[in-house]
Amino acid sequence: MKTVEILETLAAGNDLSAEMATVAFSRLMDGEMSPVQAGSFLMGLRQKGETALEMATAVSACLERARLVTGLTGKRIDPVGTGGDGKNSFNCSTTTALTLAGMGYQVTKHGNRAVSSSCGSADIVDGMGLPMLQEPQELRAELAKRNFVFLFAPYFHPAFKHIMPVRQELGMRTMFNLLGPLLNPARPTHQLLGVARPEYMQLMADALALSGIERAAVVHGAGGYDELTPMGPAQVIMVEGGKTRATTIDPAACGIVPCKPEELVVTGKEQGLAVVKELLGGAGPAAMREMLILNVGVAVHLLEDGKELAQCMIMAREAVMAGVGGKVIHA
Repeated sequence: MKTVEILETLAAGNDLSAEMATVAFSRLMDGEMSPVQAGSFLMGLRQKGETALEMATAVSACLERARLVTGLTGKRIDPVGTGGDGKNSFNCSTTTALTLAGMGYQVTKHGNRAVSSSCGSADIVDGMGLPMLQEPQELRAELAKRNFVFLFAPYFHPAFKHIMPVRQELGMRTMFNLLGPLLNPARPTHQLLGVARPEYMQLMADALALSGIERAAVVHGAGGYDELTPMGPAQVIMVEGGKTRATTIDPAACGIVPCKPEELVVTGKEQGLAVVKELLGGAGPAAMREMLILNVGVAVHLLEDGKELAQCMIMAREAVMAGVGGKVIHA
């Protein structure tokens, strides 16, 4: 199959077949497309609108070329957002991850340095003095020690060297802005996945369903955030057993105190890191603490089969107020 046939299919506004998608993403990831072809391919997908099948095929192609971390057992979760909400809020997903680890849950956090946010997950982990390991055996030992391990994306996805220059030159959203949260090399069994734009929620949920994940929630928070916020009901799509179900989560009904957007803002990496340290110690700004409790509670609800959301929120509040995340840093 010639690459031009694939590009013609996209140019006509048609979805790729499974065979076409497999061939296309294999060539893209192996550097067998020219920069012009790669750019045309990514723009064609965006213009047409990506499908769950195309997303799932891209995930498979990326993971086949990734340095996977194998040998992990038991439930493990990755709280993550697509980014791109432009809110400059504190790094709630990484703070949630460290709090969950302090509660005794296994957390395999996959991420990178800040792109659109004030302080990315790698910036937080690095600033806390936590290691960014590359070898699978070291990662397994680190997870056993802290219940938390951070997988720095560039270490585990060497094939991305073929794509990064094209993405940088395009300078606009492509499928790869959405793929990041789906490419964790430790293959978490559970995921709390925030999406900045509601129109991508079902696409991400369907891609997760095809991935075989045990249980996940795709969320879009009130105020246009890629995380749950205290500001109002969140749109949520639950993923379980290969099926999806749309619902809402009302923070007020969960005992979360509402706030204003400006109460969640940090102005740079230094403040972003300082706030996370405070929150992990059971302190920090009240609005950010409420947002953290909300996200931790929903994550616990995903992990704890049979526990009502209200009960999980109580567990989350106790854990956040006790500063359990701090012990992960000092383990």
